[in-house]
Amino acid sequence: MSEYLKEQILELKREKNAIILAHYYQIPEIQELADFVGDSFELSRRAKENDADVIVFCGVKFMAESAKILSPQKTVLLPVKEAGCPMADMAVVKDILKMKEEHPNAKVVTYVNSSVEVKAVSDVCCTSSNAIKIVKNIDADEIIFVPDKNLGSYVAEHVPEKKIILWEGHCCVHNRIAKEDVIKAKEEMPEAKVLVHPECRKEVRNLADYIGSTSGIIDFATKDSANKFIVVTEEGVIHKSKTQNPNKEFYNIRGMTCRNMKKTTMEHILWSLEDNYFQIEIDEEIRNKAAKALENMLVLGK
Repeated sequence: MSEYLKEQILELKREKNAIILAHYYQIPEIQELADFVGDSFELSRRAKENDADVIVFCGVKFMAESAKILSPQKTVLLPVKEAGCPMADMAVVKDILKMKEEHPNAKVVTYVNSSVEVKAVSDVCCTSSNAIKIVKNIDADEIIFVPDKNLGSYVAEHVPEKKIILWEGHCCVHNRIAKEDVIKAKEEMPEAKVLVHPECRKEVRNLADYIGSTSGIIDFATKDSANKFIVVTEEGVIHKSKTQNPNKEFYNIRGMTCRNMKKTTMEHILWSLEDNYFQIEIDEEIRNKAAKALENMLVLGK
């Protein structure tokens, strides 16, 4: 990490009363610089509870939007404007509204990995860690699950009493992994436990010793007695896993790299703080509707 760059960033942070949030998938030097590292919605809640005036969100656009939804009075900056999420882009408002017309008794449960506009036409949001609980608790027998079909199918397995209508979306990083990739890794490290994110396909989830969110995977590895783990999620989580468990070994499936999550550099953070770039702005009517979906998540997820 460039000490000169770090000093400049820290000085600007003090001047502007800013905090830096970094998702687990960010590059190691960004994670080390951040005030908080975590899952996307966890970081948005941290931002809301913090007294900072400026939030620098090192992640992708939908994450920074969630922070702005919860903290409308604060300045929220996304250091790289082009850092988007292909899965979030797969959900289109007009098509969701059409699906709602086709299934009038269904409620829309939307993964937080979605745009603010999509959240605004949803009944409730969910995370990968509380999706099952949300679907179980919501007052509806039919659920339109947006946008990740893999997480949706995982939920459907655990809530068979409800009809889950899947949106045809997916995370490119998780969806590309095949069972053969995991089997090969397991053959090379038979003593390692397999930790899988629910955004992976069912054939991959079936090979898991543990299925859970990014933070859930880190927690499992920290508490479990095993010393070797095959981590089937974006490679950025390895840094935090090793930091918390220096005596354990972690292996990633090759190719699990999110290019959007790797776009942010220290230079981008510096420029963002210097020029308030790129500032997240949301129409207030849309923000209020999206906020309601997030509030419903907190109620149903208890």
